Amino acid sequence: MRVSKRAVNGLSRRQFLIMTSIAATNLALGCATNPVTGKSQFMLMDEQEEIAIDKQYSPQQFSTDYGTVQDQRLQDYIQTTGKAMAAKTHRPQMPYDFHCVNANYVNAYAFPGGSIACTRGILLDLENEAELAALLGHELGHVNARHTAASMSKAKVANAAVGGLTILTSVAVGSSAGNIAGQLGQLGSGALLASYSRDNERQADHLGMEYMTRTGYGPQGMVGLMDMLNSMSQHKASATELLFATHPMSSERYKTAVAEAKNDYQKFDGQPLHRERYMDHTAGLRKIQGAVKKMQEGEAALGQEKYTDAEGLFKQALTEAPNDYVGLLLMSKCLLMQKKNKDAQRYAEKAKQVYPAEAQAYHISGFAKFSNEQYEEAFEDFSTYEKRLPGDPNTTFYQGMSLEGMQKIQDAAKAYSAYLKHVNQGQQAQYAAKRLKEWGYTK
Repeated sequence: MRVSKRAVNGLSRRQFLIMTSIAATNLALGCATNPVTGKSQFMLMDEQEEIAIDKQYSPQQFSTDYGTVQDQRLQDYIQTTGKAMAAKTHRPQMPYDFHCVNANYVNAYAFPGGSIACTRGILLDLENEAELAALLGHELGHVNARHTAASMSKAKVANAAVGGLTILTSVAVGSSAGNIAGQLGQLGSGALLASYSRDNERQADHLGMEYMTRTGYGPQGMVGLMDMLNSMSQHKASATELLFATHPMSSERYKTAVAEAKNDYQKFDGQPLHRERYMDHTAGLRKIQGAVKKMQEGEAALGQEKYTDAEGLFKQALTEAPNDYVGLLLMSKCLLMQKKNKDAQRYAEKAKQVYPAEAQAYHISGFAKFSNEQYEEAFEDFSTYEKRLPGDPNTTFYQGMSLEGMQKIQDAAKAYSAYLKHVNQGQQAQYAAKRLKEWGYTK
């Protein structure tokens, strides 16, 4: 591998020198051939690691986004559309998995091992299947070009340069609603998502166009998607904050799509857009479009701590869609913020009944019950959440709090000790450490 004195694939010379002498930290310098460009690429992560990270973190993000939609026909449609395109990519061997998640905000995202999701919020803004294919193709572009893996490799070097060895995912600024969720011990929306550079976005756009036309769609699907995103980027709506934080948008991307469709991909112009098929499969979602809009407005109000306004908007949404899982949980969170704990518990309980297989309702229900001093019931909910979605240390902390409320001090101490093995800073860690000291478990 030839090394420039100034930089190595975006790394400073200082970072590179640190990296080359990093044997004592058990990290190894690596280069890999990029599957898209065929060129050498700085990479400290192999394909199996990408898949392992995906399996660990994608379920957490999907649950943060209120799980996969319960409209099985819509979910199957997204999965089928994505799988057909995945077979035409540079890395068809990856274990691709496509989801439509219940979140109201407008976005689509990919994890490095091939787990890809689009929100119901963005589906409502698409006009045809070709635009959906362009959206999924763009995310496939990120996976195939290994953008997240490359970003994480650079993060390894950056951490080593300051004496740390933690592998970090790229963390984007979460939506305002995500901050509210974070106060309840839940990951904020987008907390696990990669944030891409403009160069990454350009390459993913180009690959998306390539994959969608290979699969049989007209290039105007990408033009339509870019037109919609460009228009959204100029309005600064709260529902699109995360989209443009993780996927930088510019008019240049739209103009490039127009030029590519007119020149490089003109021969595919006669391929279909499949508007009717798209409208048919999204009909159920579009029936509650008004409710989703009210929820988006309510989440914006919630982020601004306008709780009364948010509650009113969520109430309107639930009038239109009374059994909507997201609406029920948003109302529960809003009521918890106002310390209306009994009402919050009622909405969370209904959410559990509406979507019993999804984890987040158990977390919110547990928090509501804890606030209502129903410690044993809260512990049961947190334990169910842990079974549904293992790996969140906050769950262990709240189990400890519940056990403490039940006066089961020895069990609470075990939970706090387990929590502190994963988290050693912040108010919850301070509380757990204080309790262990007071109870004589530590000095």
